[in-house]
Amino acid sequence: MEFFEKIKSLHKEELKEEDKRILVHCCCAVCFGYPSQLLRMLGYIPTAYFFNPNIYPKNEYDRRLEELRSYCKKYDFELIEEDIEGDLSPKYFYNNIKGLEEEPEKGLRCNKCFELRLMQTAKKAKELGFKKFTTTLTVSPHKVSENIFAEAFKAAKTEGVEFARFDFKKNNGFNITQKIANFNNMYKQTYCGCEFSIKKPKEDKNETETPAKTDNLDNQTAES
Repeated sequence: MEFFEKIKSLHKEELKEEDKRILVHCCCAVCFGYPSQLLRMLGYIPTAYFFNPNIYPKNEYDRRLEELRSYCKKYDFELIEEDIEGDLSPKYFYNNIKGLEEEPEKGLRCNKCFELRLMQTAKKAKELGFKKFTTTLTVSPHKVSENIFAEAFKAAKTEGVEFARFDFKKNNGFNITQKIANFNNMYKQTYCGCEFSIKKPKEDKNETETPAKTDNLDNQTAES
């Protein structure tokens, strides 16, 4: 696949051994495709972290998780699955976004969802001894990266870990991740995740249908 040949030409970060491990919050396998390969080729050792109590319904949650399991197994990425029972169940998501149910996509509900998922990712990074974490959320052109970064940096400061600021949608990242998904015959969802995003099909339905553009991979490094 042409992508894998191009990505090999990227300049690797000069990372200390203890800085190579990075915890990557993953919303799904499709969105992990490009970030995972890019991070690996930049010299990182990415570990996928699946924590998404917003995903509705349960069979959709299971399907996305199973697709991520398959991808991680195929390409030898460690995967950590957060238990979404008890305190971190979908009820945790609903309690956090209460009053924001009618917010539009890219609005305050989405920011609150970023906050709860990235705060938990920062906590998990600290718990497991990761110095850095990042997220695949920025690969989607339907997400406002600056809003994601704002919540991620707050979480990093709270937990005393570092957030690696990657805007994965840059340099055709979204189109490349789609090509990786097609190459691996991945399941592609048609909405972001929560039940409220299903109500906005016109906003979400094109997320996995954008035609591919040229694969310009220049200068994709952490922006920290």
